[in-house]
Amino acid sequence: MSTRTGKFWHRLVRRGVIRFWAQAAREAADTDVRVLRRRRNVARKLRSHLDTLISIADGRLALPIIGSNTFPKPHGTDWAWRPTVWRDSLPSKGRVAVQTKEGLGEEVTLFHDCSISELTLRQLRNTRAKDLAPFGLRMDVFRFDGSFLSLVIDFPKEALQGLDRKFLIRMDTIVEMEKPLEIFARFNIKHGPNTEQIVRELPLHEEDIMVEFDLAYSKLNEKRIERAWVDLIFEGPEMNQVILRDVTFSRRPRAEM
Repeated sequence: MSTRTGKFWHRLVRRGVIRFWAQAAREAADTDVRVLRRRRNVARKLRSHLDTLISIADGRLALPIIGSNTFPKPHGTDWAWRPTVWRDSLPSKGRVAVQTKEGLGEEVTLFHDCSISELTLRQLRNTRAKDLAPFGLRMDVFRFDGSFLSLVIDFPKEALQGLDRKFLIRMDTIVEMEKPLEIFARFNIKHGPNTEQIVRELPLHEEDIMVEFDLAYSKLNEKRIERAWVDLIFEGPEMNQVILRDVTFSRRPRAEM
């Protein structure tokens, strides 16, 4: 039987089932009680399966759509981006005993100076109703004998097109932690032999965790921009679990002074 023929018969049977139960419901008040009892028993079994299907479908269809780049953007935004780890399903979901310069995907890399790594990274599916990002990134830190730990997010080339000192770079994130710690975001932009750096502390006590990097205060050579990235620097990360539910970036021209 061809696929097209199979689909035709499937639709025909489905329509027949729906018509049967619709008619049975209309006739229930006058149906013979013996027939009604049998139909009730079958309907109860059918309802159990339908309730399960509806519950699972509602849960799955309520999740953020994989590949989504949707998130609130400030007025005037001309470029916006959610990195792949938070947007698409990765072939490799996680790493254990993560060594320095290892990471997930093509854009996210972990840097540290631990002699023995007790660090893990894992992509997880976001399931909360308020999540816009399809995925989150979980980092578990056990014993930590290093002096620094940072997560580097490399910007795509599109972010650098037309970039100059008139722009603001904005970062929004959603962070969950087992216990309090400090997180700093350092925006780096390489131009020629030099690298400009702008550091902001994430306001983890606020509901909306957002920082902006104003390039007007940099010494950026706009004609020699080569690459840009953000370091998320974790202070005192030992024996902690940090989940970055979402990380997004956008840029817009700053208001004229």
